[in-house]
Amino acid sequence: MPKFNKPATRAASKNLITTEQAPSTVTYEGAPAYVRDVKSELFLLALANFVGENTFYEKAGDRDARYRALVRQAAVEDPTWTAGLLRWLRHSANMRSAALVGAAEYAWARRDEQGTGRTGTTYPEPTVTTRQVVDSVLARADEPGELLAYWTSNYGRSVPKPVKRGVSDAVARLYSQRNALKWDTASHGFRFADVLELTHPQASGPWQGPLFKWLLDSRHDHADEIPAELDMIRNNAQLRRVVVDNPAVLLSAHNLRQAGMIWEDALSLVGSKVDKKELWEALIPTMGIFALARNLRNIDEAAVSDEAASLVVDIFTSPVQVARSRMLPYRWLAAYEQAPNLRWGAPLDQALRLSLANIPTLDGQSLVLIDTSSSMSTMGFSERSKMFPVKVAAVFGVALAGANGADLHGFADGTFRHTVPAGASVIREVDRFCARIGEVGHGTAIASAIRACYRSNHKRVFVITDEQTFGPGFQGRHGNVTDACPKDVPIYAFNVGGYKQAMMPTSATRQEFGGLTDATFAMVPLIEAGRNATWPWL
Repeated sequence: MPKFNKPATRAASKNLITTEQAPSTVTYEGAPAYVRDVKSELFLLALANFVGENTFYEKAGDRDARYRALVRQAAVEDPTWTAGLLRWLRHSANMRSAALVGAAEYAWARRDEQGTGRTGTTYPEPTVTTRQVVDSVLARADEPGELLAYWTSNYGRSVPKPVKRGVSDAVARLYSQRNALKWDTASHGFRFADVLELTHPQASGPWQGPLFKWLLDSRHDHADEIPAELDMIRNNAQLRRVVVDNPAVLLSAHNLRQAGMIWEDALSLVGSKVDKKELWEALIPTMGIFALARNLRNIDEAAVSDEAASLVVDIFTSPVQVARSRMLPYRWLAAYEQAPNLRWGAPLDQALRLSLANIPTLDGQSLVLIDTSSSMSTMGFSERSKMFPVKVAAVFGVALAGANGADLHGFADGTFRHTVPAGASVIREVDRFCARIGEVGHGTAIASAIRACYRSNHKRVFVITDEQTFGPGFQGRHGNVTDACPKDVPIYAFNVGGYKQAMMPTSATRQEFGGLTDATFAMVPLIEAGRNATWPWL
């Protein structure tokens, strides 16, 4: 009899998320839990961390302190890896606040030898500079001010040169007439001019010097005339003067575009002085995809024409536009929940599908389990958000089931089966699934759910969860996830909570991923093909 060459033999693959192999702590609900290494814990936390927000099990202050400590430690021990994570976090995972805070803490950890933990110890030198790390996470024109506001509020007005230079590099990329009109508002403590005065950027072109001067003069109330080079800002000022006596001037998409007039300003300038239908029909061609997704209710209430609505549909169904937007999948679901008109259902569903390009198609039958417990379904990602982790989990679970014909179940104390018809709308199936939340209790019995739903034809198991499973004493249920199905059947835990405790030790067939995008799902086919999956930015 062969000892190694058996039908179930699979190539060993490297597990990126690494845990200890024996439990040394417990989950928040008392089950045996496993500590991850620094990189693994930081990776999963960064992908689920809305800075400054409470979660079900963790207060904002505690969560943010844990994040800062992890970034600092990783910045010292493997600065190149950490730099790659932070850039990827902003541009691929689209986690804005976590990337900005991470870059600031990276800079703090590497500001000098004193107090960094490097003194007397040999650690690798980074292959990128701190200046480059700071620049790499700044993707929107309001973000240089956001990063400096974070730094000064935590560490005072003394800003290290690498931070100043990284911010100044970003300013040269991001400060434009349109962006100044959109983002340089009195609602920000750090105005564009404050950033300029602190970082002294070099203009990237002949038009940017006059822009910098005008921003500084305006900030200090001694701007006389708008320079001729700033045609859009001049047009904006002229349009604001004319609209006082002639509100209809804003009913031209050409006028709005030439003046860089954003939809919020247009609405506030004219109020009820013009027909809302005509105004929104003028605004739609000038708006970005995220603004359109946020304003579907307003567009419907204005009763815009089918022709105007078709422009929105074309944007939502464009693979290029959806990819460029980098909108998290759950934001398309949120847009659907806010839009009362059914005409948006199909386009939003298409946009959601396009945002899930990394959901894999796998051979054989899969089991997909979605955690519907209280910690997943009673608290949003922010104080005002109605987007709960269970909805994110449902988006991924339904998409996985639809792409693979998988067996899909929800679970808490017990389990329920949810059938996804072939070709079904992801958004509507998420609606149907979420309507059953609470049907099987509110606890988290992960091992029991796997045991109850696993069948011998299942080639793999996906569990989409925050991993905070109950311990062995919970209603007599056993808390050992590792042994809940045969050892040669992979369990893929997709973590949407970012908590410290892992529910199982990782191994060749016990893998962890995480986040609020589909990005890390791309690792699954590599693992199953016996190839070592690398960190997404490598």
